[in-house]
Amino acid sequence: MKILALIKQVADTYSERKLSETDHTLDREGTDAVIDEINERAVEQALQLKEANEGSEVVAVCMGPDRATDAIRKALSMGADSAVHLSDSALHGSCAVQTAKALTTLIGRQEGWDLVVAGNSASDGQIAAVPAMIADLLGVPALTHANELTVSGSTVTAKRETDDGVTHLSAELPAVVSIGEKSNEPRYPSFKGIMAAKKKPVETLDVAGAGIDASQVGLANALSTVTSSAPKPPKQAGEKVTDEGDGGAKIAEFLVGQKLI
Repeated sequence: MKILALIKQVADTYSERKLSETDHTLDREGTDAVIDEINERAVEQALQLKEANEGSEVVAVCMGPDRATDAIRKALSMGADSAVHLSDSALHGSCAVQTAKALTTLIGRQEGWDLVVAGNSASDGQIAAVPAMIADLLGVPALTHANELTVSGSTVTAKRETDDGVTHLSAELPAVVSIGEKSNEPRYPSFKGIMAAKKKPVETLDVAGAGIDASQVGLANALSTVTSSAPKPPKQAGEKVTDEGDGGAKIAEFLVGQKLI
């Protein structure tokens, strides 16, 4: 079985994320960059499926700037066998639809793939639609928001837990699945894995090399853009209520003013 794990490099959640003042896209150079945590879980899920199905392989698939190689190396050090990296300045500012189309092209280049594993939602965009878009473009089933995942023969089965209850999903391969934060705990790369990652193959492609029309990607051709942005206002000190016998009434008045009661 050939499993493709989609990964993305994002601004560290411990860094202050900012938008560029010129085009209102994420300022990637002004923050520390890491592999998205949900994508680590996607890689972990792919590796678990590989270990449960002898003879399988895991390919990390990434679309991002040159420094996204750090995220790719993390996936390889965890145990992925190889990677493909789409990197081109023409991709800057691409919307979710353009991203899904570009990733679909990369997936289509992977001969004999069986399963695509992705995270539900990237922590920077929070759109949570790209996996389903990719499945639609590929014309294969989409099993989204899975907490558990198994493959038996040519059937993939997912367990989805929501506030409405538990849903069991199944589909024939090939398919696309997305997993949530409660799916697993990503493994830590061993020293041996880190050293082995340096020798694993990484195919790097630009837009032309991947067979993508440059006029179909990038900020100028995006279907959605940010037209304006402003920094988050600084936190203000809370309002202090001195109880002079009417403290309860003052608190109630404040809550009414905030439309909380």
